[in-house]
Amino acid sequence: MHTQDHLILDALRIESTGVPIYVQLREQLLRAMGAGILRPGDQMPTMRQVSVALKVDLNTVRHAYDDLERMGAVSLVRGRGSFVAEPPPAVEGPTKDTHTDNLARQTLAAAAALGVDALALSERIAALAAAKEETR
Repeated sequence: MHTQDHLILDALRIESTGVPIYVQLREQLLRAMGAGILRPGDQMPTMRQVSVALKVDLNTVRHAYDDLERMGAVSLVRGRGSFVAEPPPAVEGPTKDTHTDNLARQTLAAAAALGVDALALSERIAALAAAKEETR
């Protein structure tokens, strides 16, 4: 198994939080992409590798990967595997505002479900965004 696969698989955790396993998995993989651990073009661990490593049903992992593919974060190449997709070009105008509003609402809903203060979250997002800009 590739070293990167080990890094990703070792970092994945399933917790008894009431959040569905496929959602936990999807979000952890998205965070790995956002952090640059998984980069565009990188091959994802196979669904079977994830299933075995986490001791979860293969269909649960497939659900997470299917969600990632629907979101455009992953592209599936039949017979070769799943790969981190290239980020889409930045959108502008009213579409940008709509996407931004939708993402903000989803994030606020997730924060509320986890008991996270919305203002503290916004401050943390701003700090992380600033730090990411500094590393460019």
